[in-house]
Amino acid sequence: MVIRYDAPLNLLVSTKGHPFDKPAFFGMFDAMRGMTWTHVEQPATAALLTPESASDFDALLFYDVPGLQFRTPQPPALQEPPERMKQGFRALLAAGKPMIFLHHAVAGWPLWDDYAEAIGARFFYQPGRYKGRDYPDSGYLFPVDYRLRPEGKHPVTEGLDEGFTLTDELYLMPLLEPDVVPLLRAEFDFTQENFYSAANALEARMWTRDGWSHGPGTDLVAWARKAGQAPTVTILCGNDADTYGNANFRKLLRNAIDWVTSEEAAAWAAA
Repeated sequence: MVIRYDAPLNLLVSTKGHPFDKPAFFGMFDAMRGMTWTHVEQPATAALLTPESASDFDALLFYDVPGLQFRTPQPPALQEPPERMKQGFRALLAAGKPMIFLHHAVAGWPLWDDYAEAIGARFFYQPGRYKGRDYPDSGYLFPVDYRLRPEGKHPVTEGLDEGFTLTDELYLMPLLEPDVVPLLRAEFDFTQENFYSAANALEARMWTRDGWSHGPGTDLVAWARKAGQAPTVTILCGNDADTYGNANFRKLLRNAIDWVTSEEAAAWAAA
């Protein structure tokens, strides 16, 4: 893996749409050496998603949930991204801009298939469609103790050895795209009886499975994917301050940042 040390990496961190512990989350980036970062909230992020506007950033990290307006106990209002943002995002992928999607970012832009395709998966807050196929709403479970095990050898999991444990949130959801590179799997039973309905939760019926049916979900909690010419990494863990402060999670996230911005990842994505 080739990492640039002659100048600090400059990371864009996008948030908004889901509550989180801001001091603990941003403190995680403050502790990363050899890197600067800029925080932008949606919808301002959408205006930056063009090759020209994002040119100062080495990578984009999404910890946001754009395209949904939560209205509990009513179902969320779903919004299409602006056409300019769609064009800009596609141009970023074509230009090879590295991206990282963290935790709840997998639920972003639920009406736009290109976004889920770049990620490789989608968390459905309510039943939805992807490329003409119907999907049930996804499941959630927290807090839950589980172990993460690296799959094969990859720069993103370097130094994690036999894996580590977290107390975090897990999702019951499908992988939508088969062409991903598995990085970490969770030792857990990803079946409906262990999770709760996201749609019920948004109707103020937390911790229920009433009227909900979902098949087995993926046990992958981290993977890499080529999106256009861009290397992307998706990490599903990252719910709260306990995870932000976990040394192994911090290593995983920094490894991901270093890898997607490496010459190795650029060549892999462009091949």
